[in-house]
Amino acid sequence: MPPYNIQKRDSVKLQNIDEMDGLRSNLSHEELIRHQEEGVSDGVVVVVPQQLQRSPRPSAATSGADEEEGPRTKATKSQICTVAILCYVNLINYMDRFTVAGVLLDIQDTFKMSESQSGLLQTAFVLVYMIMAPLFGYLGDRFSRKILMAVGISFWCLATLIGSFMPNYGLFLLFRCFVGVGEASYSTIAPTIISDLFVKDLRSKMLTIFYFAIPVGSGLGYIIGAEVKKLVAAAGTLTVPSEAWRYGLRVTPAMGLLALVLIIFLMEEPERGGSEGGQHLQATSFWSDLKYLFSNKSFILSTLAFTCVTFVAGALAWWGPLFTELGVKIQENPNSNVADVAFIFGAIAMTAGIVGVPLGSFSGQKLRAKFPFADPVVCGTGLLMSFPLLIGAMYLAQINTIASYIVVFFGQLFLNMNWAVVSDIVLYVVIPTRRSSAEAFQILFSHALGDAGSPYLIGVVAEAIKPVIPPRNETLLTTISPLEGTIFSNDMFNETSVITTTPEPEPEDLYVKFKSLQYSMYLCAVVNIFGALFFYINACYITADKEECDRTIAGDAEDEASSSSSQSISTPDDPEVEQTQNLLT
Repeated sequence: MPPYNIQKRDSVKLQNIDEMDGLRSNLSHEELIRHQEEGVSDGVVVVVPQQLQRSPRPSAATSGADEEEGPRTKATKSQICTVAILCYVNLINYMDRFTVAGVLLDIQDTFKMSESQSGLLQTAFVLVYMIMAPLFGYLGDRFSRKILMAVGISFWCLATLIGSFMPNYGLFLLFRCFVGVGEASYSTIAPTIISDLFVKDLRSKMLTIFYFAIPVGSGLGYIIGAEVKKLVAAAGTLTVPSEAWRYGLRVTPAMGLLALVLIIFLMEEPERGGSEGGQHLQATSFWSDLKYLFSNKSFILSTLAFTCVTFVAGALAWWGPLFTELGVKIQENPNSNVADVAFIFGAIAMTAGIVGVPLGSFSGQKLRAKFPFADPVVCGTGLLMSFPLLIGAMYLAQINTIASYIVVFFGQLFLNMNWAVVSDIVLYVVIPTRRSSAEAFQILFSHALGDAGSPYLIGVVAEAIKPVIPPRNETLLTTISPLEGTIFSNDMFNETSVITTTPEPEPEDLYVKFKSLQYSMYLCAVVNIFGALFFYINACYITADKEECDRTIAGDAEDEASSSSSQSISTPDDPEVEQTQNLLT
């Protein structure tokens, strides 16, 4: 019979079917598709209902279409519970990191540490943390994230608790390193769970809530460490009151036990890529992951920029309270109390985070509706705005402490605009099965070149420039030598007395210590400029990289959906199918 207009596509349709003599019109709304089977060279044409052929099962292709029509705007109770648990763990995670910073002066007195040794406490912790991050990132892309987090948190709680009993600097340093192992298990995995629960703006909002914990937890760490130390010392139950700081370190392990119970019994572990239809994606080899990540320009540039952020944040968080305390001590008429510095500094960090984190996230959400490249621009602008504020705060610390508090608040506010946005960037430019690895390698490089080295580097630079800073002589001791052979008479007042003056040194030369830290911390402001530059360059590539990621997820899903449809829905034994096949042949 003469050929009719049969289109050779994935879906083969019959046209002009009503013109065929003796064949009733097709009222079933069915389509002819070519059924491909392994080992069969010629495809078999079968009839598949259009409704089933369009959506044989949930897939990335269909879910992506639905998402365009109306993305989910509400979270379920189970999802909210999971995010709340992750936020709680992230909160105590950062509390633990900066509890030590809140009582650093007391730890220095107990272990007789220098500035470089003090900085090494944080540097050693972060070095182990960043080295372990790729391992947990690899495991997080392949095994149960719930179990990995539970094991890591258990290890972290034990290391923190045992470390608080250590009698010398070396053992205390060792257990701070062990804390880094436990924290690496959590930090690399938690953001990917949020990514697999939500998409688009809802994901951004949840990440904003999650990253509240960084500044808020850091601030609470200062406050908990300092206030618990005060309470224990005031109780008078210790034989050595100067070691009351140890009790401040024992608060977060107790809170960690609660987090462990919540993770095991209440947290939901979603399917990888479930929110975006990426369930079909399979984990690849470690070297394939590396090749993919290091060819992703947005990932590389955002990581370099975030490294600058962590450098500044790490140095400020570690040295900020001690630097401010020294500034109060060298003022002639201070307007703040040294004992209140840790509490106030913690409150500033918390408040700046509560304002700064959502400010950055919501600015990115609003702007990227018109400008797809808005996220890195928001981050870069935040760093530029914090640059003069941080310099001003460091200078004012020796003149007016309250003014310094106000200026550093705004500096930290703009610095905090980056946290949620940077994580969001990584999650939408990297495919689901490589996100834990992406988070891990970003942690590795941002900490290796950022806050792993910045506390120690600031301490080393401060010690190096101490010899060139002249001491400030404020108080003079005056000695009058009595005249030989002189008795009290009127002639005595006509003679000249010999007067010598000698400077009275300040305790441990606090002025020199303050100025050396001040000059070394100016490095933070310079690093801010480089971070802003990397973010602005990232804006040139981020749109293309996000589109490439979306195509990878949707493209693979469409191929799988097409193959699954042709294999599972075909009905070659149906009489109508056989009739149509005969007609075509």
